[in-house]
Parts: sequence; C-alpha cells; structure tokens
Amino acid sequence: MNAPGVNVQLKTDPAFLIAAGRRAIEIEERALAALRPRLDASFARACIVCLECKGRVIVTGMGKSGHVAGKIAATLASTGTPSFFMHAAEASHGDIGMITRDDALLAVSNSGETAELLLLIPHASRLGVPLIALTGNAKSSLARAARVHLDVSVAEEACPLNLAPTASTTATLALGDALAVALLEARGFTPQDFARSHPGGALGRKLLLHVSDVMRSGDALPVVSPDALLAEGLVVMSKKGLGMCLIADGGRMRGVFTDGDLRRALDAQADVHRTTMREVMTSPGRSVQPHELAAEAAHLMEKHQITALAVVDGAGVIVGAFNVHDLLRAGVL
Repeated sequence: MNAPGVNVQLKTDPAFLIAAGRRAIEIEERALAALRPRLDASFARACIVCLECKGRVIVTGMGKSGHVAGKIAATLASTGTPSFFMHAAEASHGDIGMITRDDALLAVSNSGETAELLLLIPHASRLGVPLIALTGNAKSSLARAARVHLDVSVAEEACPLNLAPTASTTATLALGDALAVALLEARGFTPQDFARSHPGGALGRKLLLHVSDVMRSGDALPVVSPDALLAEGLVVMSKKGLGMCLIADGGRMRGVFTDGDLRRALDAQADVHRTTMREVMTSPGRSVQPHELAAEAAHLMEKHQITALAVVDGAGVIVGAFNVHDLLRAGVL
C-alpha cells in the first residue's frame, strides 16, 4: 500500500528490487572500508579512557543514533565494560543525575550538533567526566568539546535520497563493536566471563555448567565389582537407568559395561550366571573429572559416540556418572 497522499507506481520487478538491495550493501561496504584506516591514536585514546574509567561508560544519543548507542552500551556491558544507555532527551529532565564523577560519557551524533547532547557538555565538564564523541563531523560542537573524537563520517548514505541514516549508522555500529572488542581483549575477557553476563541463555549454560552440576552420585550410581557376575551387573544396570554399569575395585574405576558390551557378550554366548564383569567390561573406560565443563564432556561423548560417562577424581575414584538425558535436562544439548 502507498503512503497516504503519495501517488506512485510501485516497482515490483524482482531484478529492480535485488539491484537496489545490492547497491545499499555495496555502499555500506565502502563506508566500512573507509572507516578502518581511521582507527588510529584517537581510537587507542578512547580505549584508554574506557579502561581507566572507575565507574560506567554511559552511552547516549538521539533518534537512530540513540538506537545505535543503546546497542553499543549493551555490547560493552556484556563484554566486560560496565555500561548503560542514557536517552539524551531524558537527561535534561532528571536522568543527567545518572552521571557520576567516576564515569565516562560516550556521545553518538552524526551531525555532532544534536541539541540534547550539547546540553550534556557543561555538566560533564563540571564533573570532570571525559567525553568521547562519535560523529560524522570533526568540526562540530560535540567533536570540539570531546576529549576524544572518533570520525564515523561516510561519503554517502545507502538511502538513494542520501537522507535516511543507513551507511552512517552501520559505520557507527561497527566502530562501537571495534571499541568493545578492543576493550574485551585488553581486559583478557574469557568465555566464562561472557557466560556470567548471559546466565539465562544457552551459551551461559554451556559455559557455566560443570560436570559436577549435572552428574548423578551416591546411591544413584550403577557400580559393581570386577568379580560380580554378569547377571548381577545387568540387574544393577537396569535398575539405575544410566545405560551402563561401572566396575570398581576399592572405589577406583576399572572399567565400564555398556549396551555395546552386552551385545558383544551375547554374541559370544556368554553365560550370565558364570561370566564375571571383569571378562566382559571395557577397560579402562572413558571418564571425565567433576571440574570439567559439561559442554566439553558432551563433545567427548559425541566424538566417541557414547551415551554415558563416568566421573572420577584425580585418584581415579568414581564420584559420579551422567548420560545424555542428564545433559538434555540441564540444557547443555
């Protein structure tokens, strides 16, 4: 449907639409290519300001730049740099009180003349808060007032009218990502640190859960001695529901007995009332330790096509076991 009051002929030719989309991508690619050489000493100074900040990096902006600023703040916060987004229009109506002397201010404005952002400059100056400006105009009021200015100017917008923020917002977003990644590496941020910022997601479960968090222990373990008869091992294996039986001598793991071992024993016509577990077990059997990540254990199981694993301590004593169902319940798989 056309916009109200606009009388135009819609161009629905697929070739036209594809060409228009590709032109937009090509323009944004050129904008990013032009941005790369601008990551110079000013970029390093901006990183240092953030690294030396004892409080939070407050990211602010208006309009489309405000949306980009919100994403930059979220990326910084999730990668080890305490940060939050402050809406520039709300700042002059009380939110400016969020800024403390320990903070740093990162302002995003393509023109560098956004009135709501310029109102923040005197307050930041009074507090001694360092200002980092991301603008498309190095001669703008915001750029000149900033301790560090980062140039995100573009030759043209992807919009054919050269009006809608497109290439400029892409360039700004990319520079924000570059800043976050540089800070991440400077802080030695680890996957575990990232997971702690995302405890509710699948990534958090994979990186925070250890084998000790998913394993069964105590009476839930299917353990028999090497001299136990195969018949006893089958009863224990069936009762505990792990899909395997652990063979231990003095608490130390000597082997495992799985469905595959059972099939091989039956093919060999083993007498379940005369054959011992020692004769049919797989020795030493695969195991992991409690401190290992559950995701790593899942990878081991997939690699060797097994459905259950024993858990042993440093001395080889059995302390637990788990199977794929335990991993599924924990959200690791």
